[in-house]
This record gives sequence, C-alpha cells and structure tokens, in this order.
Amino acid sequence: MRKLFLSILLFSFFLTIKGHAKENFFEEAKKNYENNKMEVSKFLFQRNIVFNPKDANSYLYLAKIYNHEENEKEEIKNLNTALLLSPDNEEAMYMLINIKLKKSNFAEVRNLTKKFAIVCSKLCSKTSDIEERLKDIEASKESN
Repeated sequence: MRKLFLSILLFSFFLTIKGHAKENFFEEAKKNYENNKMEVSKFLFQRNIVFNPKDANSYLYLAKIYNHEENEKEEIKNLNTALLLSPDNEEAMYMLINIKLKKSNFAEVRNLTKKFAIVCSKLCSKTSDIEERLKDIEASKESN
C-alpha cells in the first residue's frame, strides 16, 4: 500500500513539474528573445519543444531566430513545422511567403497568398504588399 501511495505521489509530482516546465521554458525563451538573447532563447525554445512537441509558437520563434542568424534552411524547416501544426498561423505563412518571393517561386507565393488572405486577422494589410512585390518582380523578369 505504501509503495502504491509513493508511486502515485511521484507520478503526480512528475506531471506537475512537466506542466510547469512547458510554460516556464516558453515564457523564459520569449523574454530572452525580446531582449535579443538569441542563443539562450533558441536553447529554451528547443527545450520547450522537447516537453511540448506540438507547440507551433516555439517553432515560429525558432524560425525568427534562424532568420536573424541568416540560416534559411533551418528557418524554412521551422516555418513548415509551425504551419503543419497550425495551418492558420499567419505570421509563419507571411515569413514563408517572403522567402518564396526572394527565391522567385511565384506559384508557391500565389498559393500561399490565397491561403494567407483567408486566414489573416492581424497581418491582412500585408496581402496588398505581397501582391505589389510579386507584380514588381514579375515585371522586372519580363523586361529582362
């Protein structure tokens, strides 16, 4: 009986610690990100993903860090994961659109822009900006 009680107590304690770790890692990582402590925040976001692998926001912030580090491959990988977990994540979608615009991948930009226009709530004003940039790039390609 005593072993059962200790097992239940330890299991409850583990669940409590695990639940607090999720929140603490993300919030602490976000504070470090906002204070431009990229290495610390990257480590904490990665650690948060270990405890909460379906946290799309951690992947989004990692993508932002990789953007800051100019590591496009890792940025794209994290944006794709964020969008896989949260298909309506307009910030991740907008960041991916910007990358695709730089690479002149017009078909993907158009496809993503259509989705973006449907899901946007905070960044809707960016839709016209994307369309303008796309037109400018297409026009410059045609004139060359």
